[in-house]
Amino acid sequence: MTSPLAAYEGIVGPAVLRQLRQLGEKLSGTRVVHVNSTREGGGVAEILEWMTPIMRELGLDASWEVIDGNHRFFETTKSMHNSLQGANVTIPVKGWKTYEDVNARNFKRLRPILEEADIVFIHDPQPAPLLRLCTRRKGKWIWRAHIDISRPFRPVWKSLRPIMEGYDASIFSMAEFAQPLPHPQFLVPPSIDPLSEKNRDLAPAEIDAVRTEYGLDPSRPLLVQISRFDRFKDPVGVIEAYRLVRKVSPVQLVLAGGGATDDPEGKAVLEDVLEAAGNDPDVHILLLPPGAHKTINALQRLATIVLQKSTKEGFGLTVTEGMWKGKPIIGGDVGGIRLQVVNHQTGFLVNTPEGAAHRIRYLLHHRDDIERMGATGQEFVREHFLLTRHIREYLTLMLVTLRDTKANMIEV
Repeated sequence: MTSPLAAYEGIVGPAVLRQLRQLGEKLSGTRVVHVNSTREGGGVAEILEWMTPIMRELGLDASWEVIDGNHRFFETTKSMHNSLQGANVTIPVKGWKTYEDVNARNFKRLRPILEEADIVFIHDPQPAPLLRLCTRRKGKWIWRAHIDISRPFRPVWKSLRPIMEGYDASIFSMAEFAQPLPHPQFLVPPSIDPLSEKNRDLAPAEIDAVRTEYGLDPSRPLLVQISRFDRFKDPVGVIEAYRLVRKVSPVQLVLAGGGATDDPEGKAVLEDVLEAAGNDPDVHILLLPPGAHKTINALQRLATIVLQKSTKEGFGLTVTEGMWKGKPIIGGDVGGIRLQVVNHQTGFLVNTPEGAAHRIRYLLHHRDDIERMGATGQEFVREHFLLTRHIREYLTLMLVTLRDTKANMIEV
């Protein structure tokens, strides 16, 4: 459940909330619809769960819709996801047909709300064809890309690009992800909700309960990576880094994550991770249910160092979460992790398991740096990556998109 807007004042200050309310007054009554492909699992669903109620509190008529799909549809869109992030994956003709057919079925259900909306945000490629089906649309449609499409596999992007060209605007998390498209493009990084179950302060007893539940030793350093079991998150590479550190330091490792209804590859990746972990009692592989937010919160707070050793990453909200909890981050030198991890300030960027192990050993031998980087990272998140900033930028973007094209300025 999202907290009321006033509850954020102690974290971001009254001026931030005042600005949000001013923007909300300008957009009062605006019908906004977000559409994605899963209600739970993954950062997009979490953001929409937090964001939509606050938009309603600010006076907008905001809603969140989720498209349904079958196994073949999600296999196709997972291949699409991987290919947009650069993997050489060809999508067969049957897959493209399933992609179109499933969107057509969903459009029949969503048609009334989509036709009447003033602003429609389509998140990622799964629901993108809805635009072409909505021939009687009244509002503006914005495509929001959450993944790293800086170097997409060209045959797949060539097929998707004509769909995306029809949108009125696009949003990317970083300038490097933007593609040549014939409409305005905006840069809006994602965010976390500091008052959500995953990020709120926890009592010591709540943290200790999770430590006990998973048999973690309080006397030894703990390395934690939280993420979906996805090859781009490189969980096997994290185990390799742990083993290199383990030769000289008595550390423990937690790799924890869950699945998502739109990610059919998770089971196979988890099997690879379990095989790599073997029977090492200090490697804890945890498959968590979608609602295990408090457990994730506690694991991140128990961590000595948080890792996110991705080889591709749209943003990496688990990096933001770890920084908010005052932890140094060792992250892959890719995508949105680069926006968050500043070398020697909030953590370290690495490219290999050996590089990750080197930085882990450095921090374990420089405990003052763990405290310093953790404190710096928390303030960095407060300034740049909280939900209030994210909503402010979306509201501003809506004002720009809905403005009279003859006007040269927006008054707030």
